[in-house]
Amino acid sequence: MSARQKPSLLGLVETYFQGHLRRVRGASQHTLRAYRDGLRLYFLFLAEHTGRSIAKLTIDDVRADTVLAFLDHLESRRGNSAATRNCRLAGLRTFAAHLLRHDLAHADQYRRILSIPSKKSRSRGVTYLEPEEVQSLLAQPDRTSKRGRRDLALLLFLYNTGARISEALGVQPNDLYLQRPRQVRLRGKGNTERICPLWPETAAALQAVLREPANSGTGPIFQTLRGATLSRDAVAHLIGKYVRGAALTMPSLQRRRVTPHVLRHSCAVGLLQSGVDVTVIRDYLGHASVATTNRYITTNMEMKRKVLDAFWRRSGLQPNSKRPWRPSPKLLAFLESL
Repeated sequence: MSARQKPSLLGLVETYFQGHLRRVRGASQHTLRAYRDGLRLYFLFLAEHTGRSIAKLTIDDVRADTVLAFLDHLESRRGNSAATRNCRLAGLRTFAAHLLRHDLAHADQYRRILSIPSKKSRSRGVTYLEPEEVQSLLAQPDRTSKRGRRDLALLLFLYNTGARISEALGVQPNDLYLQRPRQVRLRGKGNTERICPLWPETAAALQAVLREPANSGTGPIFQTLRGATLSRDAVAHLIGKYVRGAALTMPSLQRRRVTPHVLRHSCAVGLLQSGVDVTVIRDYLGHASVATTNRYITTNMEMKRKVLDAFWRRSGLQPNSKRPWRPSPKLLAFLESL
């Protein structure tokens, strides 16, 4: 294939995001941002690696060896974990698969990228808050101020529904039904929808936000004081502020990194602790597979203790006497003589 016939790298990037990810896969904004950031870092690395500007990069530069060098750069130079490295690789594989569909002349080049294995990494336990920690967090917003009422409603909403932050920030007044049965319609990944029930406290907090004089009744519920939609970074910032305040009376929150997704995890673990079946939690959280929900079962030590206690009682091995066994002095003397 001549140089003139080669597809443009920029054109393939555009069709990848606008055509494949948005229209074909229906990817969420979070996925789009993650893949965008991964490609951006890769192209910046390629520009430095080749000594050319990003504008002069071509599809010939997208090769397995440059991808491997980029992955090594992420860990050695940027200090990324193996898990982050694998996430970047997943995005590059998806991009390589798109290139393979539109540029068969370089099929071997793209297949080598698709064959790059993920790196084994230790899976970290799911981070979540216990109910008393959430209660301490909810006590922080100033309910006498507009900002505080909005923040309280947002914190309650995230914990109550287990919504992803993108789902919560997309909720509008017509998605809410604040009379009995109190509920909200959430739009999740792949344009899927689900209905989540609301606690009376959450519904009351949302009603307080909707009653604000400056609220137009249209657009997203959770807005800045100037009427713009809250950003993910703004939500992360306000949660961090309230966690620091709660840590003054709740030492377990000290040096804890609590993100909006930690509240989603906390909702899932709270449901499990309440005895809710894992398949119900899957639908409640909008998981595509119950395997995703099962992560929460393996992470809760208190649940493991209760299961073990129940197993111990069921086994019939539990002694009738409640007094702990203690060795007699004669036995200790005998053992010491051995």
